[in-house]
Order: sequence, then C-alpha cells, then structure tokens
Amino acid sequence: MDNVSIEKIVQAYIKIRDAKEILYQEYKSNTEELENQMSLLKHKLVEISKETGATSFSTPHGTAYRTVKNRYWTNDWEHFYGFMRDNNALELLEKRIHQANMKEFMDQNPDLHPPGLNIDSEYEITIQRRRSK
Repeated sequence: MDNVSIEKIVQAYIKIRDAKEILYQEYKSNTEELENQMSLLKHKLVEISKETGATSFSTPHGTAYRTVKNRYWTNDWEHFYGFMRDNNALELLEKRIHQANMKEFMDQNPDLHPPGLNIDSEYEITIQRRRSK
C-alpha cells in the first residue's frame, strides 16, 4: 500500500477524532448544565411532596411521581461473600467477567480454559498523534 495514502488515512482519522472530541466536550458541558437544572426542579418537587404528603402530581404538561430508589453496596466484601454462600444467594451479584483479570488469568494459565468461556478476538488499530519536537 502506498505510504501517502496511509499518511492521509491517519491524518483524516486524527482530524475526525479531534472534531468528535470538540463536539463531545460541547455536549458534555451543555448537558451538565441541563442536568443541574433538572435536578433542582426534581428536588423542589420532592420538597413539595414532603410538605403536602402527595406522592404524585398530575398537570396538563405531565405527571410527576415520587418513588424510593435504593442503591446497595458493601464495604466488607469478605463477609458479604460469606453471607451469599451461607444463604445460597449468589444471584445478589451481576453475572459478568472482569475483563482485565480474565486476560491476566488466561495469560498466566494458557492450558486452562474455564468451561463455558467464550473468547471473541478481533484486530484493533490504535492511532496516536505524532508530537512535534
């Protein structure tokens, strides 16, 4: 393949990536401000809900519902794992494989292949900008 066309491909890729980053930063900045405004409005509705005892508000523009959102986490994984084992509650965790740890395990144990493990490999190209000196 002609080096000039490779040069042009890399140059075009970097130009597009830079344009994409600019758009992303603009989007992120604009979206962050909108998210802040929406959050303030939600907090105001929670206050009104507490004051009035209402759990929903119906308006000509839409309906707002007050719900309870729980988030669970642990600071003691050792005891949490023990609890799951003791109560046969392994479904308390999500089913996914830690990618970096699995790669390290496979690199260190090339002859071991866990049953049911699927590996999808594909070539990837990484393009770095040349820094001028």
